[in-house]
Amino acid sequence: LCVHELLGTAKMANCTLLSPFSPQVLIPLFTGQPLPSEKLQEVMEGLSTSLKQFEERFLQDKAFIIGSEISLADLVAIVELMQPVGVGCDIFEDRPRLMEWRRRVEDAVGKELFFQAHEMILSVKELSNIQIDPQLKEQLAPVLMKMLK
Repeated sequence: LCVHELLGTAKMANCTLLSPFSPQVLIPLFTGQPLPSEKLQEVMEGLSTSLKQFEERFLQDKAFIIGSEISLADLVAIVELMQPVGVGCDIFEDRPRLMEWRRRVEDAVGKELFFQAHEMILSVKELSNIQIDPQLKEQLAPVLMKMLK
């Protein structure tokens, strides 16, 4: 129930698409246009609101989302929350409660496995160096541009 509730909240449901990952990486990759600074600011404000809600509604004063033991809810949430880190946005830096939760999740699964599981997310900036099929770019660019509106 908690995973469903976590993913069902309006802010967390949009966390992946509205995190800096999509705008900072995918939009320039497929459209060839940088993300307008006002849009990035809007995305970052939404992310900040989502993080505050996550801390207050789900973490509260618990070690993990459901209680004292790690659960699927923590694993689902950490994958979502590592995406901004992959594009250079350390969302944990000024949030001690969130930072401590992340550390507990890392410790619970083991640091090596944690970073192995997030290897692709943490190296997403390298996507800017790949070549995209022009036809695919043509098809996806309008969809991604709609995300900016």
